[in-house]
Formats: sequence, C-alpha cells, structure tokens
Amino acid sequence: MRNSMLSESEMAFARIIWDNEPIRSGELVRICNETFGWKKSTTYTVLKNLCNEGIFQNENAVVVSKMSKEQYLEQESTQIVNNRFDGSISKFVTAFAKRKKLSEKQIEELKKIIEDCEES
Repeated sequence: MRNSMLSESEMAFARIIWDNEPIRSGELVRICNETFGWKKSTTYTVLKNLCNEGIFQNENAVVVSKMSKEQYLEQESTQIVNNRFDGSISKFVTAFAKRKKLSEKQIEELKKIIEDCEES
C-alpha cells in the first residue's frame, strides 16, 4: 500500500474512478481529457502508478479499486496525525479547531466518536 499521500491531481483522478467504477479505461481517458486536459499517455501513467501502489486494478481494460475511498482516507488521516501531530488526535483537533470554529453539529459528532471509543 502507498506510504505517501496522493497529490491533488492524483486525488481528483482517484475520485473519478471511485465515483464511476467499474470504468473502462477508454472512458477514463475520455473523462480525464475533458476534466484535466490530459493526453491518453498521462492518464495511463497516473493509472499505472496508482495500480502499482495497490489502490486500483486495471484488468482487461476495466478499472476497479482495490482500496475504497474510505479506506484510503482512513490511511491518509492516520498518516497525517502520525507524521504531523506526533500521533496525537487531540493535537490534530486542537490545531483544526483553532483555525475554524466548530459547529454544534461537529462538536456533537466528536462527542459521539469519543463516547463510542470509550465503550470499545
């Protein structure tokens, strides 16, 4: 699995696959040309790289995910917390909350997550 986060362009590309899978590689080329202005070779290079990372699979010209969007985001979130906040979720939330006021809904969601963790 990937040890680094997807770049912005890779993430936009990945979302196309996740939102349309299974998707034929020719259709993916067409969408990437319309969306990003990419040539066929660029699309196939990015696809090959992400397949090599274990995120997607391209068999018989049909692209599917080997890692769901949710699985990828969980992995990326863990990396961010570990690499930038010394593994501390509280440091991460504090840094986020200082820059953006949390809504009541977000606060309630965080409380629920904490309660669920306490019960586990």
